[in-house]
Amino acid sequence: MAIKVLFVCLGNICRSPTAHGIFEALVKTRGLSDRIVVDSAGTAAWHTGNPPDSRSMAFARKRGFEIKHLRARQAIVEDFDEFDVILAMDNSNLQDLRELCPSHFTGHLGLFLDFAKAAESEVPDPYHGGDAGFEHVLDLVEDASEGLLEFLLQKKM
Repeated sequence: MAIKVLFVCLGNICRSPTAHGIFEALVKTRGLSDRIVVDSAGTAAWHTGNPPDSRSMAFARKRGFEIKHLRARQAIVEDFDEFDVILAMDNSNLQDLRELCPSHFTGHLGLFLDFAKAAESEVPDPYHGGDAGFEHVLDLVEDASEGLLEFLLQKKM
């Protein structure tokens, strides 16, 4: 049975689809696509059905990651029955997820950067910033993705 991982940010158009695409590519590169399933969502429904932000797609593509096929959706209570690991991009998203989380959830709910070597605890939202913000998100996501995969492999999926 596959481990299912859900990445969550606010609108599901910048940070969480970036994490989705990068982690999914890492899983595929390691030959683990049959053992790890990846998805992403947002705590808000503003962008439901939309592709990732054009800047997120462009910066991801520059590093060799394609995320244009992803579509935004809102996190729902049923995600806690579907996913084993649910990772928020920041503390605000984590608080929203904790409020949505049913008492029977036994999976891992936490911050994505808990798995990074970087000293930062949150992936900052690049939406209202410039190019450097999107590059920084990619740096953090690539770092945390490696740590997350090692964590999952140590759990003997």
